Amino acid sequence: MKNNKMYISESIEYIGVDDKNIDLFESQYVLPNGISYNSYLIKDEKYVIMDTVDKRKTDEWLENLEEALSGRKPDYLVVSHLEPDHAYNIELLANKYPDMKIVGNDKTFAFIPQFFNIQNLNERKIVVKEGDELNIGKHVLQFFMAPMVHWPEVMVTYEKTEKILFSADGFGTFGTIDTDEKWIEEARRYYINIVGKYGMQVQALLKKASTLDIKMICPLHGPVLKENLEYYIEKYNVWSSYKPEEEGVLIAYASIHGNTKEVAKKLADILKQKDIKNVVLTDLARDDMSIAIENAFRYDKMVLASSSYNFEVFPPMDNFLRQLKGKNYQNRKIGIIENGTWAPTAGKCIKEVLDSMKDLTICEPIVTVRSRLNEETEKCLETLANNLL
Repeated sequence: MKNNKMYISESIEYIGVDDKNIDLFESQYVLPNGISYNSYLIKDEKYVIMDTVDKRKTDEWLENLEEALSGRKPDYLVVSHLEPDHAYNIELLANKYPDMKIVGNDKTFAFIPQFFNIQNLNERKIVVKEGDELNIGKHVLQFFMAPMVHWPEVMVTYEKTEKILFSADGFGTFGTIDTDEKWIEEARRYYINIVGKYGMQVQALLKKASTLDIKMICPLHGPVLKENLEYYIEKYNVWSSYKPEEEGVLIAYASIHGNTKEVAKKLADILKQKDIKNVVLTDLARDDMSIAIENAFRYDKMVLASSSYNFEVFPPMDNFLRQLKGKNYQNRKIGIIENGTWAPTAGKCIKEVLDSMKDLTICEPIVTVRSRLNEETEKCLETLANNLL
């Protein structure tokens, strides 16, 4: 079962599984390359299972676990996170190994009965608090609370002997273990969309992590990180502090019949002529919304271009704005373009939502298009482009 990509150490074995047939993560995020559910077994005087997996892969995971146990019975199950893609098999495991103790925090055990019916849970549970340790032989597990990264019961575990951080959903990615792509390509989309709202809590966790000597990071999704850990930690620091990662402009448009799209494309041409390095267009009615959200956080500027609709804003733009707000979008420069044949209302609606967010600079002018691109509109776009610089 061992493979080079997921070899942890002589004492710690990867027992997770890949899911290549799932279409949507959390029933909303497209998974072109599937996803992994990571689980680990620490073998010492005591055997410790670090999390279970989603119900979609129960049988395969149990085979991996039993092979790794080699006839032994596990002594502990550490529950980092109760979301069902990691915790579905807790009850099954508890029934299979009735002497196994379950390790979690107060909130873990407050939530467990909402998901599972575990006999004698009070006698089997080990409640840990911030900084508590569990000695299992040569290895010592230390627990750190990570509330709202991204559920309130989340905790991470630091193995002090081999200096490994079991980071729960932190540092995870979309994609299976054997997906051939750069970590950042799906780590950014994963972080922004799944954890992005909770930047303050991630910053608190990074502060705790900075006190630890970490040699390896074992997340619950995606590859184990063994080298250049400073790179991954710095990306998390940028993302969780809501700083732009790169200079560039995302032009996000919502067009009914194509006229607003043409205006957006014209603005993109103008910006490129001004040597803006990164100019990205996204069609909010057709493109992957999670990628649009990711790019909004990635770049330091954004232009929102929308048709008016029912005296409000076109629904794909409204959805985009609400998601940005829900993920604490901030610290960016924004341009607005509205289109309307008889009653342009999109600009007003967009600005109302933006005004409820933090530290956004709205660039003048708000460009109003009457049906289609014309010479006057192009002059306004030129002015907007200059003010974005």
